[in-house]
Amino acid sequence: MPSTARTHRPAPALLAVFALLICIPAAAQTIDAAATPHWGMYLQSARAPHHVAAWTLGATLDWQDWRRSLWGAQVRGYWDFSASRWSARGQGGDFDTTVLGLTPSFRFIPSAGRSRWFVDAGVGATLSNRRFATPERAFSTRFNFATHLGVGLELGDHRQHELQLRLEHVSNAGIKEPNPGANFVQVRYTLHF
Repeated sequence: MPSTARTHRPAPALLAVFALLICIPAAAQTIDAAATPHWGMYLQSARAPHHVAAWTLGATLDWQDWRRSLWGAQVRGYWDFSASRWSARGQGGDFDTTVLGLTPSFRFIPSAGRSRWFVDAGVGATLSNRRFATPERAFSTRFNFATHLGVGLELGDHRQHELQLRLEHVSNAGIKEPNPGANFVQVRYTLHF
């Protein structure tokens, strides 16, 4: 029996929700870069080895009034809330799971916060509706940790647009074996309000 190749596309509902959220009144056009709290909505595409793809819709919220200086850079903290759909050709067919995440993150901005370039890093937790599996590996837990490192650029007159390239590792940190983990390459677009 011929196998049907499945393309990994974002669910239409996910794209519709994102489109609706970015149409929120033109508050994004009048952003003050120093205003707090600063929040955003993002859409992210990711790939991992073994034919794994993920689409994520998420939100970020700055830690109000939390700023530090480190080696000439400004460090800011923010919460990252996410809902992802992981897909793969899995054991016995295609396999999908929904993954919710919460990650406290730090943003390092050179030139005391004046640069449009930044580096992000964070460690958080995820919970999926079922254990994720591919033909090559299977997670043993629904709860996992997620660590990321990314580099990005803020765009627009008020820095309301953001593009970011990230590397993320997801695993259960040895809570239960097997613990194969997954390494994702992620591309993210964020609109700040």
